Amino acid sequence: MSSPLLSVRDIRKRFDALAVLNGMSIELDAGAVKCIIGPNGCGKSTFFNILTGVLKADAGRIEFAGERVERFAPARIAGRGMLRKFQVPGVFPGLSVLENLEVAQLGRAGGGVGSCLSGAPRFDYRGALRDAGLEAHGGTAADQLPHGLKQRLELLMLVSRGPRLLLLDEPTAGMTTQETAEVAKLIRRLSSEHGVAVLVIEHDMHFVRALACPVVVMLKGVVQREGQYEEVRQDAQVRAAYLGEAA
Repeated sequence: MSSPLLSVRDIRKRFDALAVLNGMSIELDAGAVKCIIGPNGCGKSTFFNILTGVLKADAGRIEFAGERVERFAPARIAGRGMLRKFQVPGVFPGLSVLENLEVAQLGRAGGGVGSCLSGAPRFDYRGALRDAGLEAHGGTAADQLPHGLKQRLELLMLVSRGPRLLLLDEPTAGMTTQETAEVAKLIRRLSSEHGVAVLVIEHDMHFVRALACPVVVMLKGVVQREGQYEEVRQDAQVRAAYLGEAA
C-alpha cells in the first residue's frame, strides 16, 4: 500500500492563552479530493497557514510527498508542489485569460522560465478553457470576467503550474448555486485528469455535497468526524455543533 501524499500528525498551535489547533491530524492520497468543514474559529485557516509555512506549528509533524515540511518556508513548500487558492481570485487583471495561463505556466514544476525552455510538458490551455467554460473568453481581460469565471480561471492557473496538491479556501464564496455546481464539477475533472490532490475548506454545504468526496469535520482545532457527506450529515453531534438547518 502506497503512502499518502499528505500526512499530518498531531499539529498543535497556540496564540498566547488561546489553543487553536489541539492535535489536528489528516491524510490525503495523491489525486484524491477531501473537504474540511467546521464553524468559524475552529482552526481551519490556521491549519492551512501551517500547511503552507505561513505559520509554524508548536508541535506535530507534516509529511508531504515523503518529506518533512513543517519547518519549510512558504516558497520552499510551494516549490514542492503545494499551492493555495484564497477566496479572492488572484488573477492578473490587465492580461487576457490566455495570457494569465501563459504567465502561470512560467511557474510550472518550480522551473521558472527554464521549465518552458527545457521541454517540460506544457499545459493544455485550450482543453482546460473548454472544460472551465472559458473557451469563448481567451482574449478577454481577466478583470472583465464575472466573479465565478475569475475563480475558475485561477483554478486553471494553479493547475497549469503542475502542483501535487491544491489547497482551496472557500472557492465558491460569492457564487450562485449554478456557479457552485460548475466549480465542483471542474475541481473533480481537474483532479481526475491531472492527478492533483485537492483539500478544500468550505461552508457551502450544497458545494460540499456536489464534490462527492470524503468530508472532515473540524471542531475546536481537531477532527471531530470524517466520512462521506451523508454519513457526516446524519451524525447528531455534528448537526448540533455545525450543520444545523444547512444539512
